[in-house]
Amino acid sequence: MLRHEFQPGRLVAGLALTVAGVLYAGDAGGLWHTPWFTAIPLVVGGLCLAGAVGVVCRGIRRRGPG
Repeated sequence: MLRHEFQPGRLVAGLALTVAGVLYAGDAGGLWHTPWFTAIPLVVGGLCLAGAVGVVCRGIRRRGPG
């Protein structure tokens, strides 16, 4: 298997979208009630946080060791 570099921004974005999906799956299954407007701040906030993490990690990698 080829190794690839770790991209924490994509991890954060994936977690935010997974949480939104789980919330709405629970709502669809009748386990709890999730208001329709919950996804907007969750997804937008998660994507903004993922972008910030990506920029910080790119800056750290570009700077290099020592």
